[in-house]
Amino acid sequence: MAFVFGIDEAGRGPLAGPVYAACCILPDDFPVELLNDSKALSEKKRAKVEPIIKEKAIAYGIGFATHTEIDQINILQATLLAMKRAFDEMFSKLKTEYPSLTEGELFGVIDGNCIPNISCSCKAEPKADGNYPCVMAASILAKNERDRVMVEYSKMYPEYGYEGHKGYPTKSHKEKCHQLGPSPIQRHSFKY
Repeated sequence: MAFVFGIDEAGRGPLAGPVYAACCILPDDFPVELLNDSKALSEKKRAKVEPIIKEKAIAYGIGFATHTEIDQINILQATLLAMKRAFDEMFSKLKTEYPSLTEGELFGVIDGNCIPNISCSCKAEPKADGNYPCVMAASILAKNERDRVMVEYSKMYPEYGYEGHKGYPTKSHKEKCHQLGPSPIQRHSFKY
């Protein structure tokens, strides 16, 4: 048995918070008309599709790297680390269902131009999140999870308005950083 999984990330561009990634394997009968790149779907639509992905996926995993890890190893390496963590979680779930499965029976499609440190065949493809259903699903899972975390951070640090901009470099976020100084989840390696 062979499986194709997709991996995508959310949160490379923000000035604060973690970067998230998700890894997903979809069944052949998944209703792909529900999917698209997470950036092309409204928040409401992503929220509606997420439980369907989680219910119907053969397996999925979500991983992240913290703002501290981003500062320590850079955003690219942190993104690849989040992707590896997402893959590891997905593979662990898959192994409970298929105990004899090896990584050699998997093939991955990664959105972007770099491949995380996982020991199975993969291809990296820019804009894969608009072309492969499994990557679209991963994109939605990663984006929704990161957004939820940033809303939680907004409760801890309400003065920064994370519930609105999710840490992206909006004018309001930059202004808050200049007025208040960096928040406790600021990426210090990013210019703001």
